[in-house]
Amino acid sequence: KFAMVAPDVQIEDGKGTILISSEEGETEANNHRKLSDFGIRNGTRLQADDFLQDYTLLINVLHSEDLEKDVEFEVVGDTPERIGPKPSEPTPRNISNGSDDGAQPSTSTGNQQ
Repeated sequence: KFAMVAPDVQIEDGKGTILISSEEGETEANNHRKLSDFGIRNGTRLQADDFLQDYTLLINVLHSEDLEKDVEFEVVGDTPERIGPKPSEPTPRNISNGSDDGAQPSTSTGNQQ
């Protein structure tokens, strides 16, 4: 739902409890567990970071009994207009004389007096 590539998700509980890790195999044991197994309930906050995209979300968990049939969760709230990697920075120009005014190094070879 959030288009994350390599997310790390932790509970904002002051302990740094990690639910999902971008490190392969680190949190596989959590995959079959329910949120309630971690003490997550109505009002719990989660932080999801995707360092590959420089993308962070704060997620407020709200319990609801009013979801449609076969709907497990619903995303509600403000979403970014564009999800994905930020555009790359412009490549700096190669400057040989310490200035970017277009001047070229001197090519004179004679003695000047």
